Amino acid sequence: MGSGANADWSRRRFAAALVGTAALLPACTRSGAAPEATATHRASGSEPTPTPAPTGPRPLYIGTYTASNGGGGKGIRLATYSPESGRITGTGTLTGVPDPSFLAVHPNGRTLYAVDEATAGAVTAVRLADRTILGSRSTGGSAPCHLSVHPGGRWLLSADYGSGSVAVHPIDASGALGERTDKVTHTRPAPGPGQQGPHAHQFITSPDGGHVLAVDLGTDTVYSYRLDLENGKLTETSRAAARPGAGPRQLTFHPGGRHAYLVNENDDSVTVCGYAPATGRLTIGTPQSTGSGTGTNHPAQILVTSDGTHAFLANRGHNTLARYAVEADGARLRLLGTVSVAGDFPRQIAFSPDGRLLFAANQRSGTVSVFHVDGAGELRLAGEPFASPVAVCALPL
Repeated sequence: MGSGANADWSRRRFAAALVGTAALLPACTRSGAAPEATATHRASGSEPTPTPAPTGPRPLYIGTYTASNGGGGKGIRLATYSPESGRITGTGTLTGVPDPSFLAVHPNGRTLYAVDEATAGAVTAVRLADRTILGSRSTGGSAPCHLSVHPGGRWLLSADYGSGSVAVHPIDASGALGERTDKVTHTRPAPGPGQQGPHAHQFITSPDGGHVLAVDLGTDTVYSYRLDLENGKLTETSRAAARPGAGPRQLTFHPGGRHAYLVNENDDSVTVCGYAPATGRLTIGTPQSTGSGTGTNHPAQILVTSDGTHAFLANRGHNTLARYAVEADGARLRLLGTVSVAGDFPRQIAFSPDGRLLFAANQRSGTVSVFHVDGAGELRLAGEPFASPVAVCALPL
């Protein structure tokens, strides 16, 4: 990774912005923090699957930057939350985890996966039953910022922001990771305006399972691949070009599987995309408002409710959650308004498994805000945000 890429990554980690003026992260207090766990661990996050309403406290894992010069975390923060009230209670920390900025869980719920967003990127598996680390594997790239588990549970997909590459690792029956089976670096097209190189930001599976898609902020492109489920090899099938300088960051599919929503970090927009399951081809539509007005804003992530009727977008800078009505079977977004996120710089958002709560990890304020979600797409803050240093990912199980 060249000097330009290093500077870009530094702004991402320590200033929490890829464009505009950098700002140091504040130190965060840990009011009521529980004692540190004795083992070394990691955790991860994935797209929510609606389930019956749970009862009793449920586990929550919070990712952070441990190397932050503004006062980072010590590892994966352990907590529980009430499915009824949304109240979060801290229970400790899984220590010894370097920069676990994104988290994901295996479909069977037994293993957590975390990125190590370091120059020499890696991914790690942790068995949940006893919090035993099952090992780490190199991604072959730098600064991995996203991972996901293929729905079949046999393959881990990861995206390296620093090197603009995506990788595939096998998952064995225990949940442990094998050696990397493939890595692809995005060398074409050339980087977009203001970018020093490719910056892979997300790597996910389409709803039908036929393709895996990589969103690259640096090349303003979404790449579609077929994943060979026997040998873990990737074959590119198509590319979708966002407008130059858009900086696509994150893609979320409508549950109908024919449309998706692309968040563009650099030009502060969201676009509705058409998706063809047979070919994996994505067709990017016209940029739409994030509801942020004229101020500086870098949208981070969009979620769609399980019934496909509403969507919520995290706005970093404007510090709001934009609310959308989803219309025409997923083909149209209509902005309903925004609500305060009750924190600073919402880096990531996630639904609880039953979809009744929305969690927002606020990086600069070092908090996690929780909202009740109703059927009309309204959001209601569930009490005071929970303090957790440099909170960049919240994974409710």
